[in-house]
Amino acid sequence: MEKTINKSRASMDAAIDHLKKDLARIRTGRASVSLLDSLLVDYYGTPTPVAQVSNVSVPEPRLLTIQPWEQKMLEVIERAIFASDLGVTPTNDGKIIRLPMPPLTEERRKEFVKQAHKMAEETRVSIRNARRDAIDEIKKLQKDGDVSEDDSKRGQDRVQKLTDDYNVKVDEIVKRKDHEIMEV
Repeated sequence: MEKTINKSRASMDAAIDHLKKDLARIRTGRASVSLLDSLLVDYYGTPTPVAQVSNVSVPEPRLLTIQPWEQKMLEVIERAIFASDLGVTPTNDGKIIRLPMPPLTEERRKEFVKQAHKMAEETRVSIRNARRDAIDEIKKLQKDGDVSEDDSKRGQDRVQKLTDDYNVKVDEIVKRKDHEIMEV
């Protein structure tokens, strides 16, 4: 039964990690290197993350710079940025691409908050699925006679407590992100 509970904990941890990565991609008023994590460029026929073909840095709070290792990648990276949904316009001086982060409008901030809440709900569903799988497994162990009814009940209660704890973590993470997005 411990193995089942640990397996559900690992699934819930994975859901939380996924949420954190997804939320890092949501643009706030500040520049962040993680905004470019999902941006792929064509590098000799292979879709490659921008960070693997250039130096990406944040010299100022509202500015990202991308310095490709190969000169010919400037245009490729610039095209990828235009094609993406980042909502920023790159400027290219022949050596470096600058991405100024425009301040977000109130409407856009609210859109991002809704997006964050949608991601949180998807994470809660993943956590509930992990709970369901663990409880089903515990009930199967009881049915097979591997654990007593009392142990089964205790195990199910532990899984429920674990689920509640992870849902509180999701709420805290999203609350912090909401605050970060709405901060002017």
